[in-house]
Formats: sequence, C-alpha cells, structure tokens
Amino acid sequence: MADVVVVGAGVGGLSAAVHLAARGLKVEVLEASDRPGGKLGIHVVDGVEVDTGPSVLTLPDTLDRALRAAGTSLEAELTLRAPEPAFRYLYPDGTALDVYPDPERTLASVEGTLGPEAAGELASFLAYAGRIWDAAAPHFVYGPTPSLGSLAGLGPGALASLLRIDPLRRMWGAIRGRVRSPHLRTLLARYATYNGSDVRRAPATLNCIAHVELSLGGYGVEGGMYGIARALERAAERLGVEFRYGTRVVRLTERSGGGWSVDTADGGVFLARAVVANADAAHVLGDLLPRSRGRPSTGDRSMSGWTGIVRARRRTGAEARVAHTVLFPERYLEEFADVFDRDRPPAEPTVYLCAQEACHGRAGWAEDEPVFVMANAPAEPAGGRRDPAVWEALRATVLRRLERAGLCAPGDELVWERTPGGLADAFPGSRGSIYGAASNSPFAAFRRPANRIPGARGVYLASGSAHPGGGVPLCILSGEAAARALLADLGLQAGGP
Repeated sequence: MADVVVVGAGVGGLSAAVHLAARGLKVEVLEASDRPGGKLGIHVVDGVEVDTGPSVLTLPDTLDRALRAAGTSLEAELTLRAPEPAFRYLYPDGTALDVYPDPERTLASVEGTLGPEAAGELASFLAYAGRIWDAAAPHFVYGPTPSLGSLAGLGPGALASLLRIDPLRRMWGAIRGRVRSPHLRTLLARYATYNGSDVRRAPATLNCIAHVELSLGGYGVEGGMYGIARALERAAERLGVEFRYGTRVVRLTERSGGGWSVDTADGGVFLARAVVANADAAHVLGDLLPRSRGRPSTGDRSMSGWTGIVRARRRTGAEARVAHTVLFPERYLEEFADVFDRDRPPAEPTVYLCAQEACHGRAGWAEDEPVFVMANAPAEPAGGRRDPAVWEALRATVLRRLERAGLCAPGDELVWERTPGGLADAFPGSRGSIYGAASNSPFAAFRRPANRIPGARGVYLASGSAHPGGGVPLCILSGEAAARALLADLGLQAGGP
C-alpha cells in the first residue's frame, strides 16, 4: 500500500510526485502511455525526435522550485535558451515585427517598426500588465484555490489592492482603451489564447500574460521542451518514486477502512492513503469517481488546436527561421468569433510556427529542420465528434497560408499531425481542449475545479484543468498545490526534506 498513488505522469503529476516524495511519502505513479509528459509530448520521425506540445517555458522559477524539492535545480538539470529574436509577428499589410527576450530591445524594435508612439503605448501597457501580475499572482497563481470568501477575509487593504487586477473589464476593452496601434492590439489580444480563452469575454486580468512573456521572459530549453518531463522524472526517481507506464486507471473507490483503491484496465488494484489525479477534471469527476459524489462544474471548454510537424528545408543566413513566427489574418477577432460563437475552425486562422532548431537547439535531419505548426480550433462537441473533413479542410488552409506567406516551400512535408479529436482520444474527458475550462468570465478563477475535490476526501486534482490553470508553469504549480493540500490533510508541512 502506497502513501499516494498519482494517476498520470503529465507535468502536474510529476510535480506532485516530487513534492510528496520529498516529504518522505511512498509514491507510485500510474501512467496510461509509455512515457511521462502528458501534453508535453514527443514524436520520432526518421530517427529525429521532435516536440509535439508546448514550445515556450515561462516562469522557470516554478520548475526550479520543484527540482530543488528533490535536491537538484533547474540550472543543474537543464539549459535555458533565449533566442534572438524570440518572436516574429507577420501582419497582412506586410509589417514584420520582431520581439526579443529583453523588453528594452522589444520596445526599440517596436519603435523602429511602428514608431515612437506605439513603443510608448507598449511600455505603458506592460507597466499596467505588471501591476496586474503583482496583485493577482499571490492569490490566483501561487496561492491555494481562491474563493470569494477567502478574498473577503483578506481585509479592506488587501481587497483594495486587488482592484489593480482590472477584473470588471474585458481583455479586448482594456487593450483598446490603452493602445491605439492596430498591430499592437492584435499582438496583445493573442495572449488570450495562451489559456485558450476569448479575448472579447475574458477578464482584463489576463492581460498580465503579456507581462509574463514580454517582461519576465519566455525561454527555449536546450535539446527540446521534453527535457522538462525527463528532468522531473529523474528528480522523482531519485526520491524513490516508482513509475508504472502502460497502466490506465479506470476507477477510484473509497475503502471502508480508509484510503482508496485504484483499479486499472488490466485488472490491477493499487491501494493508497490518498490519490492525486493528474487528468482532465471532467474525466476524474465524471468517470473515475463514483457517480454519487457531488461534483463542481468544469466550465466551458477552452480552445483546442490543430498541430503538425513540417519537415522543412533548412534555411540559413538572412533567410534562417526565427524561433517563433506568428502569421496573423486580416481580421483577427473573427478567429474568436469562429471558435466561440460559431463553434467551427477559423475560416482564416492565425498560424503559429516554432522552428525547433532555432528555439531549442534540437538537431533536425541532414538538410531539413523540424517546424512545429499550430492553428487554434474549437474543442470537440459534447457527446460527439466532428466530421474528419473539418480537420482536413483546416489542415489544407493552414498549409496554403504558410506557402503563400513564404514560410514553407512546396517540397516541405507534413510528417505528423494531431487534430482536436486526437487530443480528445489521448486525454479522456478533455474533448480535445488544451487548457481545461476557458476563462471567459470574471468568475472563471473561482469556478475552476479546486485541488481538493469536495465530497471525495483524499483525492486531489493536479492538472491544467484544475487550479491554477493550464500551461507548463501553472501545471507545475497545480501539482505543488495538490501536494500541499494533501500534506496539510495528513498533518504534514510542505517543503523541506
């Protein structure tokens, strides 16, 4: 009997396992696939390993804290990269705007491309976004699951400071009110997609994402983003965590004498004092736990995405690809209308590229380099699947846009792809959404499932669909938050050996 069974070896599950094992608990991790990482995945094409998930690491301190709990560090395990330029934004009018890891260089680039007025607007906006982050992060990111009651208990002074998070306006309204440059408006609106939300409906609080990437920095990882999963797995194994791959969990049952029984698809039964579920909250609450348990709403689904890997002829010199490229459409807000209002892929999608050699130093083929491609799309509908022809049409549109923009050549080959339906198959309960629930309401942070599950004492959530949200750093924090809640319930303090 283990102290804790962790269901799922995604980033949240790995983080939880490390923090729990660091307190001396016996931890077993059960993972349905044959490797760790979850959506932080890889694929091998003709002997070349490529990343198939997240492309940027923000808030690296969250990863460092998890590794330090295991007696190592980010510096000891991984090498971060800050490619220059970091992003190149391509607009329909022919404008190409480069963004750098250093905010001062970014502002200089904006001034040189869009003029001094636009640079001043971005500087002012980033100061505003930084104030939001400073006020929101302790309560909505790094702290335990927030509630209206917990915020009310902070006192008048703290509540007054929270007004700086701009919760009553929408992201797009705040952007329009502070920025006149149409190019910058489009760039800043894109940050709503970093948690799969609708810029027209999401609270202006999410404008802090611009501060996180543009001011605090977004990094590549030497050798590929998958190195994060490998580093966390190594750290967990050093602490004695046991991993069982190819082991799909199908049921969680509370035992009459205390603790939980974890049943697997192959007939295995694992016993534990507690369970940390690193899976989509809808799957845990709707499939793994008994139906009689009360369950919170998991909210409207966030965006999904069509993703692919293009084996592209390597470009050098002035033609070399930058780490990240974003190709915007003529009418950017129509993308949000298509996904959230019309429940269909964008007619003219924004296309995102990550050149993995430039960004992460991943070695490609002899003459070709791996380029990750993504276009936003809606999740699969509840209770059904879209006609595959929908995704075939989106693929054709994306590849056509890339060729017209000169970002891919006719000889470049799509060697891997995954549709929202493929994501739904790989991650039960998600319907293919990448970030769990969308943050399309001022109350989204309070509606997101908590790390403790009400009515299921001893079961905890650690994933991008639970507090504090999706994306690599927030999933790491979700695992830490679940571990802290579990340790507190066992009468143990988090942190320390």
